[in-house]
Amino acid sequence: MPNIGPGELLVILLIALLVFGPKKLPELGKSLGSGIREFRKGTQGLKEELEGSFRETPGPAPVQTVVAQAVVPPVTPANATPVSPQAVTPAADETPRS
Repeated sequence: MPNIGPGELLVILLIALLVFGPKKLPELGKSLGSGIREFRKGTQGLKEELEGSFRETPGPAPVQTVVAQAVVPPVTPANATPVSPQAVTPAADETPRS
């Protein structure tokens, strides 16, 4: 959003002066100022109330996750010989023999 420079501000004030007249313009300025002031008070009160509610309510308790893992030693018979995985599964182009 571009900033309003002094030239644009002067044009806006001149248009307002022509539309509302020199007697009504100070009253409009006062009412606009009081409206902005009331709006700020309202938003400040709402902001303080919201921040106060965040401070009063405790956050959720942290959850601790425990992961159990079983430790099982490998079982190998004393007279068994290890078998490679290639010997157990047939290749894709070989058909099983019956």
